[in-house]
Amino acid sequence: MSTVPTPTPKNRILAALPEDEYQRLLPHLEPVDLPSGKVLYEIDDTIDYLYFPSGALVSLVTQMADGKIVEIGLVGNDGMSGISSLMGHPKSFERALVQIPDGGVRASIDVIRAEFEKGQTLQKVLLRYANSLMRQVAQTAACNAAHTTEERLSRWLLMCHDRIDSPELSLTQEFIAEMLGTRRGTVNAAAITLQSATLIKYHRGHITIIDRTGLESFSCECYEMLRSRNGN
Repeated sequence: MSTVPTPTPKNRILAALPEDEYQRLLPHLEPVDLPSGKVLYEIDDTIDYLYFPSGALVSLVTQMADGKIVEIGLVGNDGMSGISSLMGHPKSFERALVQIPDGGVRASIDVIRAEFEKGQTLQKVLLRYANSLMRQVAQTAACNAAHTTEERLSRWLLMCHDRIDSPELSLTQEFIAEMLGTRRGTVNAAAITLQSATLIKYHRGHITIIDRTGLESFSCECYEMLRSRNGN
């Protein structure tokens, strides 16, 4: 009797695992709905579950003393939330907030740590991802300090597009302003510039990327640097 093959996971980390490793994890992977605005961890929360988004996008944000929040990283179908918990720190350094809703799976930290400590493919894939995420955080900091809002918005939209594989992004100007650490009016002006250049279409909290190649050209060098270093 033939067996039905296991569907390929939509999350790239899980998809990179050989069949035997994935089958060990599969009974422990719990499907989860990730609605917009859901907080997976607050800053200094103990990390009990690790999330592998499939179509959702999670923002990693830090908070200043005055309450202002700024995004420092993005996790989509390319990655996993809470990776610091595998590096000896059981609490979250940042708030993990679902930015674009969809689904994914989660597993307890104990399950993933046990597989990680076997030193096989999952460990190698997650270490590469941790390195990629650190580069993303560092480049984002440099970008926020050095580039215009229009360039930063272009880079950010491209990064979102890469991680959900869709040109349709349901994002309000208020949310984008928080993520970029700027004012709503500044984001509005930047979005008008990109729309006037026919790179995006924006209407009532919904952004459509209509010219990705043009958006890449408009973006600062940070996007291409991150993409080339990640081998994309």
